[in-house]
Amino acid sequence: MRSILYKPDTIGSLASTLCLIHCIATPFLFITQACTLTCCSDAPTWWQSLDYIFLIISFFAIYQATKTSSNKLIKYALWLAWVLFFICIMNKTIGVFYISQNVTYGIGITLAVLHLYNLKFCQCENQECCTNK
Repeated sequence: MRSILYKPDTIGSLASTLCLIHCIATPFLFITQACTLTCCSDAPTWWQSLDYIFLIISFFAIYQATKTSSNKLIKYALWLAWVLFFICIMNKTIGVFYISQNVTYGIGITLAVLHLYNLKFCQCENQECCTNK
């Protein structure tokens, strides 16, 4: 049990799931917040910074997970999902074009599922299998 907690796919899946919960909870937290001033319409900086913390954690989780994955398709899918996730988060901050929040949710779910799939089905049994693929 202890060794599973230190695997990059477990960390990546957990980070993706927490990020998804963070994204879904944001509107509800601020709808219920009683604001008397107009300055309260934006989320606090510390809450918004969680997006970037999840991006950083997921980057390193994917980097480590792809080192030990035996499936090239899963490696590419993890990186593609991360790049799309990065674009969505950065666009949310900069606001270049409209992206539905549902797209970000979908990518977060995809990252979590890919990590779980990679953890269950695509792990190398020894160091040699990872160098050959």
